[in-house]
Amino acid sequence: MAMTLNFNYDTENQVLFTGNSSVRYVILNRPGKLNTLNHVMVSQILKNLRLYENDFSIKLVILKANGKAFSAGGDIVSLITSSLAGHWTYPLSFYRKLLMLNHLFVTCKKPIVSLINGVAIGGGAALSMRATFRVVTENAIFAMPEVHIGVFPDCGACHFLSRLPGYFGEYLGLTGTRLDAAEMIACGLATHFIPSMKLNSLENALQNITSSNVSTIATLIETFTEKTNVKEDSPFKR
Repeated sequence: MAMTLNFNYDTENQVLFTGNSSVRYVILNRPGKLNTLNHVMVSQILKNLRLYENDFSIKLVILKANGKAFSAGGDIVSLITSSLAGHWTYPLSFYRKLLMLNHLFVTCKKPIVSLINGVAIGGGAALSMRATFRVVTENAIFAMPEVHIGVFPDCGACHFLSRLPGYFGEYLGLTGTRLDAAEMIACGLATHFIPSMKLNSLENALQNITSSNVSTIATLIETFTEKTNVKEDSPFKR
């Protein structure tokens, strides 16, 4: 029996694009699926981020997510289902656009703030790590779990993992070990730690940004930042 594709996508609401004239939001809005990234989502983000980059009135882009997870990576179910059904163009197009999106995050002329308040793993982690500022809360978790199914860390993760101190990046890439917020700060994956209860206040402040000056934005974020300590049994300390 031939397989049919039915991903049941609500293409209008999987990613929300909101904000004001100077600060734009990109909000992952697939909480029931842990905000796993699919072709529709990646295509929409890529399209809108290109528009934001070329709009002189936009000074800042904020990436966040609705629900308990930031993003649990790529939507593997849709990729496998489409492949088994013989629709090879779907996974090929998805990965091509996902890599293009990661590249755009790195090269974007506008500062990007990632608000990581939950699990950010696999492709979701890789996307969030491209932002100019990577703000984590006590709920943040980082990992590249694809290594557990025999896949190397993708989406350009080898680039930022290889730049971590010592051989810690290699360790993460080989083991898929999970890190909490304190460990992400300590090794350089995250730039700022802010308790989740302060996120709304931070966002309200960021919405008043009228300049793309990175130092100005950094100073504002630092007013909400708190210190966090790495646990004694942390793999980073070991």
